[in-house]
Amino acid sequence: MARLAHHLTLTLGALLAGTLGAQEAVWNPPLDDGEWHFARLVYKGANTYRGSRFDTDFPEAEVHLRQGLDRLTRVETGGDTWIELDDLDVMNFPWLYAVEVGHWYLDEQDAALIREYLLRGGFLIVDDFWGTNEWAVFEDSMRRVFPGRPIVEIDESDTLMSLIYDLDKSVQIPGRSYFRRGVTWQNDGYTPHWRGIYDGEGRLMVAINFNMDLGDAWEHADDPRYPERFTGLAYRFAVNYVIYSMTH
Repeated sequence: MARLAHHLTLTLGALLAGTLGAQEAVWNPPLDDGEWHFARLVYKGANTYRGSRFDTDFPEAEVHLRQGLDRLTRVETGGDTWIELDDLDVMNFPWLYAVEVGHWYLDEQDAALIREYLLRGGFLIVDDFWGTNEWAVFEDSMRRVFPGRPIVEIDESDTLMSLIYDLDKSVQIPGRSYFRRGVTWQNDGYTPHWRGIYDGEGRLMVAINFNMDLGDAWEHADDPRYPERFTGLAYRFAVNYVIYSMTH
C-alpha cells in the first residue's frame, strides 16, 4: 500500500473563512513502504477558528500512534494521509479515522461513498464526540450511510475485544480538558460507550468511540499531565483496531 502522502494544507483563505473550499492539496515526497497507514477522513461540517475539525490532534496523534504500533506490533507502518471520500485511493486503506464526528455532515453522495468503502471491506473508527447533541448529529449522517443497520454496543465477546489485548470498556478515555477540569467527561457524556455497526456477515465495519477521545490520548502520550492508564488503554484499543482492520 505504498503511496504518496496526500496532505491538505490550509491556505490563508481557509484560516480566515473557515471553509473546506479554501483548502489546497499538497503532495508530499514519497513515503517509505508500509503495509498500514494512518488515513484521516476529510469531511464537511461545522468549522472552528482553525478552519476545520477533521484535523484535530494532527499530526501528534498520528506520529505517536505509529510509534506505538512500531513498538507493540510487527506491522510495518508507513506515513499518514488525509483523504476525501471521492478519492478512489480510499479503497487502498483498511483503516479510516474520523474525529469530532459530532460536528460532521455526510450528504447523500458522501453516504454512498462511505457505504461502498465499508461494504468492500473498509473499517471506520469515529472518535472524540460527547453527549446527547453530538450523538444526534453523528447519528443523523450515519443513518444516511446505513439506514437499515442498527448501531449496537460492542459485546465483550466480540473478536475485537480480545484480538491482541483484552480491552476494558469500563474506563472512559478523556480529552485534554482533563488537564484543567480533572474529570473524564464532557458535555453530558458521562458514560463511555464502545458501539459499532456490523455487516451482514457479522464483521464490524464502524467502531464508535462515544464519550471518549482516543486521539487526545495518542496526541498527549508524551505529556506527563495525561495519565498513562488512559494512554495505555488507547494504544491497546488502537492495536486491536489496526489488526482487526487488516484481518477482517
